[in-house]
Amino acid sequence: MPENDALARAESLIGVIPDYPSPGILFRDITPMLADAAALRACIGALVEPFAGRFDVVAGIEARGFLLAGAVAAAAGVGLVPIRKAGKLPRPAVSVDYALEYGTATIEAHDDLPEGCRVLLLDDVLATGGTLAAAQRLVGRLGCVVGGSAVLLELDGLGGRALAGDDVHTLFHA
Repeated sequence: MPENDALARAESLIGVIPDYPSPGILFRDITPMLADAAALRACIGALVEPFAGRFDVVAGIEARGFLLAGAVAAAAGVGLVPIRKAGKLPRPAVSVDYALEYGTATIEAHDDLPEGCRVLLLDDVLATGGTLAAAQRLVGRLGCVVGGSAVLLELDGLGGRALAGDDVHTLFHA
């Protein structure tokens, strides 16, 4: 199957769940796409392709970003770094706070990477951009360099690129 056909099929497998987790929200369910080997393979290849040779490790942002990052890391032959919500790591070394619509949140990571390491950030969805922008700052605080940022799906109209940057690589738009 040609890559464009495989990506179109992958996109068609992303479900839309109305009113989850709260009324008025259209939740994008990537689990049917993850369950399809050809669709997952096409997405992993397309996510990493623009960054070939530009990263030493992949960082997945909690929680669904872990799923994509693990597959990309294995396919690219590099390591994986989890970026977690506050309180989930046994020895967080660096944390970054960021604004939510009502309040703040914190993400954390270990300091297991050598200084100057090039990190490819991966997440499932780019919405308002706060989480991805915080992850970019976190990578810098680790003494590393963001080698790229990629997401499976961008929710257009929510302003995510204003915070996360115009250079975020996105496979699908909704």
